[in-house]
Amino acid sequence: MKVIIYTHPYQESFNHAILEQMEKIYAEQGQDYQVIDLYKDNFQPVLTAEQLKIYSSGKTSDPLVKHYQELIKQADELTFVYPIWWHNYPAMLKGFFDRVMLHGFAYESNDEIPWQGLLTYINKCTVITTSTITKQYLEEECGNPIQNTFINRTLADVGISPEKSNWIHYGKVDLTPREEHDKFLDNLSNLYKNGQK
Repeated sequence: MKVIIYTHPYQESFNHAILEQMEKIYAEQGQDYQVIDLYKDNFQPVLTAEQLKIYSSGKTSDPLVKHYQELIKQADELTFVYPIWWHNYPAMLKGFFDRVMLHGFAYESNDEIPWQGLLTYINKCTVITTSTITKQYLEEECGNPIQNTFINRTLADVGISPEKSNWIHYGKVDLTPREEHDKFLDNLSNLYKNGQK
């Protein structure tokens, strides 16, 4: 199964158009997929004191966290769709990793195993981002946060190898005309049709 993890609150955003395009692509291919829509689900990204009491044990009392974990367990491919805010991913997505990627589910760590990611069954991961700045600017002026931190560290630490991940970025989203938006969506569809994503 394919799981899209979508992080944007506004349905009129270009991110939402990307989500709809991904759903269209999977539907046309006859792929089984599910969407984790963090804002629509009213996901609570902040760890509370009560949650922290059981955090180190890998337990959770939140049924939504358990639901997300079950969806990911059934997946062989993940797609993240989110905007770049303040040169990085939104706090909502950070909270998703804080609360969902728990010990015993996403990673193992003990005296004998310092750290081992457990989501090794994810064969492909695509990260699709948008921003008012270009990918080149993110890479050269912002420390390359998506590739260096999100893909090479965060995803790698939960067992998704960087070699299995691909980052697609649409920059200057606020300045480009609708025709360029549509062209990006068409190119995205072509990438999946040609197996080049």
